[in-house]
Amino acid sequence: MTYEFDLFVIGAGSGGVRASRFAAGFGAKVAVAESRYLGGTCVNVGCVPKKLMSYAAHCSEDIELANSYGWNASTQGFDWPTLIENKNREIGRLNDIYGRLLENSGVTLLNGHARITGPHRVEVNGKVHTARHILLATGGWPVLPDIPGKEFMTDSNQVFFLEQQPKRVLVIGGGYIALEFASIFNGLGSETHVSYRGDLFLRHFDHDIREHMRDSMTAKGIKLHFNSEVQSIEKTGSKNELKVTLKEGGSLLVDCVFCAIGRRPMLDNLGLENVNIDLDEQGLIKVNTEYETSEPGILAIGDLIAGPQLTPVALAEGMAVARRLFRQEEYKPVSYENIATAVFTLPNIATVGMSEEQAKAAGYDVSVFSSSFRPMKLSFSDSTERIFMKLVVDRATDKVLGCHMVGPDAGELIQGLAVALKAGATKAVFDDTIGIHPTAAEEFVTMRTPVR
Repeated sequence: MTYEFDLFVIGAGSGGVRASRFAAGFGAKVAVAESRYLGGTCVNVGCVPKKLMSYAAHCSEDIELANSYGWNASTQGFDWPTLIENKNREIGRLNDIYGRLLENSGVTLLNGHARITGPHRVEVNGKVHTARHILLATGGWPVLPDIPGKEFMTDSNQVFFLEQQPKRVLVIGGGYIALEFASIFNGLGSETHVSYRGDLFLRHFDHDIREHMRDSMTAKGIKLHFNSEVQSIEKTGSKNELKVTLKEGGSLLVDCVFCAIGRRPMLDNLGLENVNIDLDEQGLIKVNTEYETSEPGILAIGDLIAGPQLTPVALAEGMAVARRLFRQEEYKPVSYENIATAVFTLPNIATVGMSEEQAKAAGYDVSVFSSSFRPMKLSFSDSTERIFMKLVVDRATDKVLGCHMVGPDAGELIQGLAVALKAGATKAVFDDTIGIHPTAAEEFVTMRTPVR
């Protein structure tokens, strides 16, 4: 059979654009369909705008710190609409860049909702296209709890477009997005509450990191409510005011309820009923190690499948699909070991490798090295914030299994250590490395005595 396209990608987010561009570069005839915005969640309502807003929130601390260094600075006069306007302009610029990347790669961009109508067939704007391979890369969508008043919630897409800064905000959730925005709102001066249904947030992270972050957020004035669930939300009659009733008893009056309890795979009206694609218990698409679904010719990557829901992972998966389909000699599977990640809270969290708990559960006998200290930059200030660093080491082989940090620019530092872990560095290698002084980073190569 002759097909109109070699590869038809549904979704122009990080993974979809990467697969499209490189497949086209390998000589394939490629189309990509997108119904919303180029760049997907990461560029438009995720990583990029979130970090821009995190920078804005951090400015208040920088300004306060400047006073201790002799500057006459003030935190008065923050303007939320200016931040949002500048953010929107930057995202628009990135949208244009993504469009040019696709165009310059020779990819056919179709603006509209794509729906699978059968094997090798995709309909966009009333026209059916045929393709040898179809790649699903539509990403995820925010989930809201089914409670009275859920229509008053702000989700993790809408939060980037609030016209005014809420003076009082309740954040629901205990993952990346929830804690990042709790830090953003708090840093910009909003009274900030966090409601989390468990004993301690960030449940997949190292326990020491979780405890350190709890104490740090509390010290910054964020009001943490653990073992807490929202029962209902209602308007009070006052402008923008919401009354939040909690299941454990009591209530809160806020101007915004920001819900960040998770995201679901975006499969709405995708036409999966017209083909044979199996889903798992979480509603994710089942794929094999080469991202093939149960329907021949259809593949899926990114937030649609089980695995780390991180932009760099989707990029790697998109590249792997393009190479396997059209440049087999360059293909190699994506490695999911030692993937570094960061949470852009204030202060930042970053980690790579196993937590202490994961290492023990995997059967390792571990040595743990940790250090907590006040950053040199804060020497003149009244701040009590502390950096926390931790190494998890296998006693039998001396191999470093995990590196964890809470502190300024943690992501920048851990990215370098991720290379060391990928290379199989031992604690002896860390010990033999001469540090850069004076830096916080040198602490990772000077920890000599295990704490347990």
